Amino acid sequence: MASPTETLEASESSESSENDWTAIDFRRVGNDLGLQSSRTSQRLNQIDRVRANGVGDHVALPQLVVCGDQSAGKSSVLEGISGIPFPREDGLCTRFATEIVMRHAQQENRMTATITPHSAREDEDKARLASFRIEFRDFGELPDIIRAAGQIMGVRTSESEVDAPTFAADVLRLELVGNTGLHLTIVDLPGLISVSEDERDVQLVSDLVDSYLKSSRTIVLAVVPASSDVDTQGIIQRARHHDKDGVRTVGIITKPDLINAGTEQRVARLAKNMDRTKLNLGFFLLKNPAPAELLRGITPDARQRAEHDFFSSEPWRGLGLDPSRVGIENLRVFLQDLLDSHIERELPKVREELRELLKQNSQELSALGTERNTASQIRMYLTRISADFHALLQAGIDGAYGGRDATFFESRGGAFGNRLRAMVHLENEKFANYMREFGQKRKIVSSEGSDSSEEAPSSENEEDQILVSKEGMAAWVKQVYYRTRGRELPGNYNHALLAELFHSQSTRWGRIARDHVDAVAELVSRFLQAAAKFVIKDNKVRQNVLHSVEKSVQANLQRAIDDLDTLLEDEARQPITYNHYYTDNIQKSRSDQSKRQIHDSMHSAIEQDWNGKFHVNNSSGEIDKLVTSLQDRVIVDMTKQSCSEAQNDLSAYYKVAMKTFVDNVCRQVIERHIIAKLPNVFAPVLVSGYENDDLLRMAAESRQVSLRRDEARHFQEILERSLQDLGA
Repeated sequence: MASPTETLEASESSESSENDWTAIDFRRVGNDLGLQSSRTSQRLNQIDRVRANGVGDHVALPQLVVCGDQSAGKSSVLEGISGIPFPREDGLCTRFATEIVMRHAQQENRMTATITPHSAREDEDKARLASFRIEFRDFGELPDIIRAAGQIMGVRTSESEVDAPTFAADVLRLELVGNTGLHLTIVDLPGLISVSEDERDVQLVSDLVDSYLKSSRTIVLAVVPASSDVDTQGIIQRARHHDKDGVRTVGIITKPDLINAGTEQRVARLAKNMDRTKLNLGFFLLKNPAPAELLRGITPDARQRAEHDFFSSEPWRGLGLDPSRVGIENLRVFLQDLLDSHIERELPKVREELRELLKQNSQELSALGTERNTASQIRMYLTRISADFHALLQAGIDGAYGGRDATFFESRGGAFGNRLRAMVHLENEKFANYMREFGQKRKIVSSEGSDSSEEAPSSENEEDQILVSKEGMAAWVKQVYYRTRGRELPGNYNHALLAELFHSQSTRWGRIARDHVDAVAELVSRFLQAAAKFVIKDNKVRQNVLHSVEKSVQANLQRAIDDLDTLLEDEARQPITYNHYYTDNIQKSRSDQSKRQIHDSMHSAIEQDWNGKFHVNNSSGEIDKLVTSLQDRVIVDMTKQSCSEAQNDLSAYYKVAMKTFVDNVCRQVIERHIIAKLPNVFAPVLVSGYENDDLLRMAAESRQVSLRRDEARHFQEILERSLQDLGA
């Protein structure tokens, strides 16, 4: 026989067409097998097409599975059902699952052997095994085909191959199209083994059998030899475990002609489902052809006659066997009805599972995005995501939290970190409140027993802020007054005094403002990360885009810091303002001071000159006395007066300057450089300027993604084709 490769090449050659071949002889199958109502034919054809599409690895499909212990007679059962004479040499006992697909076609003759690789195989092995294809003319070639399949799977096909594994999880698929007389798909599994030199063989066969039996869509043909105790047959125990309701397990008793005389009654009880081991679907009793009959090439008709003669003879004739449960022909009729009901029950579930798989696959394809292997594809891809990214950032800045991106801006658990404008407002308000509360270097608090000297121990509030009493503040102003005196006359203060006082009081502004810039930059960074994750699904592309975005953001942040430094430099110059609130505050402060002085003088005069009881008549003498009394109590300390006015001026100017500084930081630093420029950090106009090398570096998809997309597209095609095949 030709090698698999040679046969494949011959089958594809234009010089060797099917017309040159000898017609396939399906007489071994024959028209009398008859598992072929029109409904079953249609349904089995549908299932076979779906299985041929490769969907069987993902969705369980209705199928018949023949299984049992080694030497239980599975091959004879399989041959009786399908009409295919399987080889029985010891070296060819089943090493892997064999899937037989039979299709009845009057005008076509074709027999093809292929391999379906196991899903656990590496991609290279899958491709190698999937390339196996042999088209054959006669069933006599099956032994060589099975050997060739075993060789390419890597299993042991002869005793000399001691290092090769005994079993494989791959599936040999035999597709027989012609005058078969039936439509049928059936799977022959390796015989269960309990003892082996290699325990891995036992586990492999066990796992393989279980993988078929556990499917609710598998009809189990459990083959047990009549010579063995059925309770010891592993296949019965496994079938019961996986088919607890017993709706899909059929027992098949083989080799009744090989039992010891006198044990026929025990076998008959089991066949009549009256033994301790019972099955809901019962048992069938078959007689396998004898070796001499197999050697002569027994036909299906001859097998039926031999079975009839055997069970019509004593002692079987007198054991009360159910005639409909004896012989291969009755088994085929029973399987016909069982397949009909089983397929009709399971097909709606198959369709639903295929639809769900199609939905999941479509979601995965959507997540993979459009193909991008060329510069033009990448440019279109990046232009699209940059437009989406730009729109999302602009919406966040504008506070437009509805529309198509509403899910991104949803508040979850009270958090609204994706609502950028709201978060910036919150940070700016925190900054303004903090400046009002803790911006000044020295803060006046009421504290009993405070020392009036600046050097006196003082409490610390926020880092280097100093809490002082009114007296302590006055003492500090007086110290600065002394060291800033110039040519001014007594009662006046040098213009340098207000500047030095203000510069000292505002020394904390720089650190507070930089902390605010850092806080806004951090929330912007988190916002960009969330926006990129929302828009860009590919991790690699997202990281590359964020790397580019980070460069732009850092450049904007540096310009913001530069502008902040400029503002701080402005504050370090001589105080200047034209804000009328400054003069209003000065006037109010001086008015309040005058009121306090008059109040204090009046109170002293009443206590000392009027003995605590004040009454003045409307006479010039009384009024003169009051004026004189007040004048005596007005003591002008020019230094104290100058320091008091300087302190009032400092308070008035600090309030105005602080409010202006806060607004300037929020507008000129935060808004101008960090927020307003944010939508342009990855705008479509930037993408249009990228060179091809930049595009490929930034967003060319990996080979793994490309392969996964191809697989997903192929899977989508076969799912859609399978749904069409099922009429869904």
